[in-house]
Amino acid sequence: MHNTHDTNDTHDSDAMAQAMVAHHAATFAGFGAVQAPAPTSHEPVYLAALKACSTLGFIAHDAECLAQAWQAQSLRTGTFESVQWPDQPEDFGLQPVPRAQAFAPCPQQLGLYAVLPDAAWVGRMARAGVPTVQLRFKSTDATAVEQEINEAVQAVQGTDALLFINDHWQAAIAAGAYGIHLGQEDLDALSANELQILRSSGLRLGVSTHGYAEMVRADAVGPSYIAMGAVYPTTLKKMATAPQGVGRLGVYARLLRHYPQVAIGGIGGEQFAQVLATGVGSIAVVRALVNAPDPEASAAQLMRQMEPATGR
Repeated sequence: MHNTHDTNDTHDSDAMAQAMVAHHAATFAGFGAVQAPAPTSHEPVYLAALKACSTLGFIAHDAECLAQAWQAQSLRTGTFESVQWPDQPEDFGLQPVPRAQAFAPCPQQLGLYAVLPDAAWVGRMARAGVPTVQLRFKSTDATAVEQEINEAVQAVQGTDALLFINDHWQAAIAAGAYGIHLGQEDLDALSANELQILRSSGLRLGVSTHGYAEMVRADAVGPSYIAMGAVYPTTLKKMATAPQGVGRLGVYARLLRHYPQVAIGGIGGEQFAQVLATGVGSIAVVRALVNAPDPEASAAQLMRQMEPATGR
């Protein structure tokens, strides 16, 4: 491939972009075209992919990430394939396995993953047999937060549930939780020293992602699992990104196949089959349990629906 940016390249990249869109439009249906970001390379494959991925609705930093990966794929294979959506970790610059930077491992299949508002709910769902639980306790009172985390750690004792704490990592270390879950902003806010403290504590780390660029960012720290969403519209919090849908979830799952993966965001029992068909080993639920008339019965039903993924 050559670097000269002439009319042939533009023509080639337009034709390649059209072929990419034609092959992949059905997978990513439901997204409107977005403005392509300014290119950072003049390679025809890169330019084609940047245009195609923007047409398919990928936001600027994800389109850029995909365009670079498509360029890397074509260099690695020596050919341009419009059919082959990039899904090789090395084409995205992900860490080779075993990872040089990595948190303590967690099970590959985390199963039903209940995100819960307080320690009482954590205990209730742990006793109901839910394999993975997260305390997402919202308070600005540090004492209340510590107390809730300590109570949640005690609440899962004597059960098989793995307890992740949302956000409050220092308190989670102090209380002896199994792991913590951080959003992208929380991850970015950690200093190198804090990240080292967290890694050497032995706590497992889960990270939220909403697209390719955030997955690449998360991979750099080698988390224990990666959460991907929101899959469907969710009323729980204002999302900066549009719902990703199962088409995107499927390609994300292929790229991150060497990680335990959690699908999250607006997922109810009626969507479990199509979400599990993407290959993810865990589904996070909030309302499907907390708003259920009989949360224990709902948990049992959802765990039965998880069985194809977990093999239990």
